[in-house]
Formats: sequence, C-alpha cells, structure tokens
Amino acid sequence: MIDLKSFEAGTPYAGHYDDDLAAVQKRLAHIQVAHICHGKRSVVMLEGWDAAGKGGIIKRLTSEWDPRYYEVWPISAPSPEEKARHFLWRFWKRLPMNGDISVFDRSWYGRVLVERVEGYATEAEWRRGYDEINEFEAQQVDSGTALVKLFIHVTQNTQDIRLKDRIDHPWKRWKTGVDDYRNRAKRAEYLDAMAEMFRRTDTRWGAWTIIDGNDKKSARIAALTAIADALEAHVPMDPPPLDPELEKIARKAFGKRG
Repeated sequence: MIDLKSFEAGTPYAGHYDDDLAAVQKRLAHIQVAHICHGKRSVVMLEGWDAAGKGGIIKRLTSEWDPRYYEVWPISAPSPEEKARHFLWRFWKRLPMNGDISVFDRSWYGRVLVERVEGYATEAEWRRGYDEINEFEAQQVDSGTALVKLFIHVTQNTQDIRLKDRIDHPWKRWKTGVDDYRNRAKRAEYLDAMAEMFRRTDTRWGAWTIIDGNDKKSARIAALTAIADALEAHVPMDPPPLDPELEKIARKAFGKRG
C-alpha cells in the first residue's frame, strides 16, 4: 500500500549535490549509449502535483543525453483529433523505437486523475481506465520496453510556496495558469483518486516509485538514481566489441600497424 504521507519529510540533501548529480548524469549518459548500441527502448514517465519539480528532474535527466535518441513529451489536454479516438491512441504514437528513450511529463494516468476529478471522463470511462492502462503497460513490457513510473509528491505548503514564486517571478509566470489553482482547490479529491490509482496500477510489471519532492535537490538525486537503477537492469551495460575491420581501417588511417 502506497501512502503519500510517508513521502513528506523534505529532508535537505546531505551529500555534495553538484558532484553527486554529475556522477548520476554520467551513469545516465552511459545508459543511453547502451540503449543505442544494444537496440533497447525505454519509457520514463513522471506524474505528480503541479509545481512538484517534474520539469527540473527531466531537465537534469536529459542534460547529458544525445538529443537524437530521446524525446520528451509534455502531455497537456488532448486535441480534438485525439479526443475523437481512444484515450491511449496519442500515447501509442509517442512510444520509442529501438535505441530510443521516451520521457513523459504527465501521461495516460490523466484518465484516472484529472479527467476523473474534473469530470472530463465519465465514471464508466475512468473506471475502465485502470484495466486499459494496466494492459497497455503490460504490452509495452512484454514487447521489450522498459517502463519506469515515478510520482513526485509535495505537500500543500510546498506547492503553495512554489506557485507563489511563479507568480512573483516575471520569468516563471509562463509555468503557471488557472488550472493549477483549480486543481489545488480539489486536493482532497485528487488524493482520493491517487490512492485508488496506486492501488489499482502498482503492478509487478509497472511498479510505482514515489519521490519526496519537498526538497528539490534530494528529489532530483533520488529520481535520477531510481531511473538509472531501473534502466541499468534492463539494458546490457557492456560496450559492444570493436569491429575488427573497422579497427584495421582506423589504424591504417592513423598510420599504425598491428
């Protein structure tokens, strides 16, 4: 049973943040190369409260990655074209190819969170959504895609501090809107929806990892480490052998023999 109250300590990061961040980013860089070399594919998905720090985590997750082999998908309200199809259709289009990693900033869990709470989906639709989501995720894992699911949790007090900062800071105002405050006013309903979401979708093939987001530095290191651990378990971390013919050509080009 996942209890979000267990992830509200907000303990300040005790290590050397810059060094530890650089170390885990180096791990992640090697992990991306392993995906490319071995033709593996992965999905990293982040859910959480508004202003929980998902964007900051994603920025640091991808900072050392080759942009040709990953995509970040910020998920907002579906377009009219997407609304005319099954709710998972727009996510199928964004799944990674072999060698690629797809990062989702919010996800298909909107069906059982915002669409449930705000009334954008009927009760029959969001109740059916749990099984549809579990089956969708099982299909990805069964086909060889690694799936990492993170939920970034913050308290109401932490969220309020960050929302206020976005209003007060001219260059952060673009990050907030009226939806943030409508959702904030329904925190109790969202907590109920989250509890059921965790209960129904924390599966052996798609387990949730909860990150205490109340201290940004601690959250970033915890999230990146969890992602690195999960992906390293999925992709071979040994580099491919050097092609003998390529080595021969290269040594000749460099004027070396043997």
